[in-house]
Amino acid sequence: MQDTFRHKGLRRKLVDHLRQRGIRDQILQAVENVPRHWFMDGDFDILAYRDTAFRIDADQTISHPYTVAFMTQLLDITPGEKILEIGTGSGYQACILGYLGAKVYTIERQHVLFQKTSALLPKIGFNAIRTLYGDGFAGAPRFAPFDSIVVTAGADSFPTQLWGQLKVGGKMIIPMGEEGQQQMFKFTKVDEKNYHREEHGAFQFVPFLKGVSI
Repeated sequence: MQDTFRHKGLRRKLVDHLRQRGIRDQILQAVENVPRHWFMDGDFDILAYRDTAFRIDADQTISHPYTVAFMTQLLDITPGEKILEIGTGSGYQACILGYLGAKVYTIERQHVLFQKTSALLPKIGFNAIRTLYGDGFAGAPRFAPFDSIVVTAGADSFPTQLWGQLKVGGKMIIPMGEEGQQQMFKFTKVDEKNYHREEHGAFQFVPFLKGVSI
């Protein structure tokens, strides 16, 4: 996979932009070392380092770099933690998590995206990421419990089935609200019945849908 001096220069500018928005050095290092253009159509590779979302296959999007970095920062990852990502999409978020040392399980409901990402990740050195095809609402119970769960689509209700797959003390990062604009929430599991909730502002995501698409 090509990564030119021009790509690297644009990536450094993106890193500087994200630093100004409050993203920490650990996350910035991941952004600088995981080329975002590898996850996008080659015709748009120079645009990959703008802080904006882009359409990918199956009418989905690759999120703004700031959104990816911010959600990753909320996770406060320790290397070796087991993380479930709901909504693989392009695979970029999963690779950022993997670069930071997480053991990543990522589930995608769109078969075309699952196939594309499953083929891509080993080619770019992320063989350890476990890609799964299935219903994100169901999660991945056979691999549970998880230290953290990150949902990369906007939910209109709290996903109780996923909550049951989270360890006590674990974190769930999830955008919730009506389609088009959601609030970013961080839920920390105190015990099986209680949680601590933080709200982290407005973001836009595609909707969190049930079932799978072939």
